[in-house]
Amino acid sequence: MGIRNYPLVGLVFLTHALLSSADTVVLPATSFDTYSTLEQYWAYLYPWGSDHNGSARMVGNSSDHEHISVSGGVLTLSATPVSGQPPSTSNPHPAINYFSGTIHANVQINVDGTDAVGYQVEGEFISPTAKGTWPAFWLTAVNGWPPEADIGEWKGTEQIWSNTFRTASDVSSSTVPWPADGNFHCVKAVTSDLTIAYYLDDALQATHNATGFLGQAMWLYMEGSSGSPGPSGTTIFQARNVIVTKLTS
Repeated sequence: MGIRNYPLVGLVFLTHALLSSADTVVLPATSFDTYSTLEQYWAYLYPWGSDHNGSARMVGNSSDHEHISVSGGVLTLSATPVSGQPPSTSNPHPAINYFSGTIHANVQINVDGTDAVGYQVEGEFISPTAKGTWPAFWLTAVNGWPPEADIGEWKGTEQIWSNTFRTASDVSSSTVPWPADGNFHCVKAVTSDLTIAYYLDDALQATHNATGFLGQAMWLYMEGSSGSPGPSGTTIFQARNVIVTKLTS
């Protein structure tokens, strides 16, 4: 997500058809089936709390699903305008213009070269593209920042960004058009100790160097709108069939 204050990961030409039987699904496609499965595989908000370097304050817990909801296997993150909030507690302390939702996976992603030689991280999304919206599907280091890998980031245009932060100044970014049909589309990253390959609808879009990612534990996040200026009404970011597979060979 660009220069977030907090905190992935190779080219291995792998698709569903090439996954080994020894590979392990550590986050299944069923995690959005019910609130029970959501809370089994995901946690509400960021590990550090509700705020980051955008203009949305993340809201939600096991009894408050206004901004983080699941139904029929689909996760919906809703962003609504708000006023009168204190500024973000994270640098650079922007004004809070939205309440929105974010979740992070309970399982950490760590390409260690032995137990895990890589990961396949994928999901299907419907994303807003209006000016000021800033949803994302991304990984960032558990300890410190960077490294970071934005598997899919939408910055208020009909494009999807894939970004790899090796250091704060050593960054690879790739953009491709985001389909404007309003349907779900698959976003995927396949990682190794050396590179990360980014896909849209199973077509390879870019391969980035992942120097410095080996042995780095990563969080996986999804979050809704957080831009400024942004929409005057509610925007939603939806996800389904999010799967994380640990590659062992």
